[in-house]
Amino acid sequence: MSVQLCCLSFRAPYAGLVLDGVKTVESRWRPLLAPLENQTLAIHVAWRDWEGDEWRAVLSGALGMSGARIQELLDSGERFGRGVVAGLVDVGRTWLCPASLPEAELRHLERSAVLIGLQEKHLTHLSNPRWLKEPLKARGSRDLWTVEIPVKMLP
Repeated sequence: MSVQLCCLSFRAPYAGLVLDGVKTVESRWRPLLAPLENQTLAIHVAWRDWEGDEWRAVLSGALGMSGARIQELLDSGERFGRGVVAGLVDVGRTWLCPASLPEAELRHLERSAVLIGLQEKHLTHLSNPRWLKEPLKARGSRDLWTVEIPVKMLP
């Protein structure tokens, strides 16, 4: 028996940051996750790394994490390796981040997204992250795709 869910590939380290509950806002140039509001999304760990180091600057700066804590998070995110569906997250509402936002509100969103430069992007709230009991090998895709997850792997 299995469940069929929409899945989205995240590059490292973002997949692990979502599943460890550090990243609670996803940003996209289009409202990709809007149709999934109040549904569960499967998280796929892509083979490739995110290009850029903004995430490290946000973790060490705005979130005040030590180098050791950041390394713990990176190690946790790699627990199942790459090219696998690793966990699930609940999708909340999607909204367009305005071009101008009060500084404090923008900084809060950047901490939640573990990314800077969110203006004019579509933001989606993510909650209730959970790792699968074991990884599910799967080939990723650029957009949303469907995956069958055996019930025995569900958290």
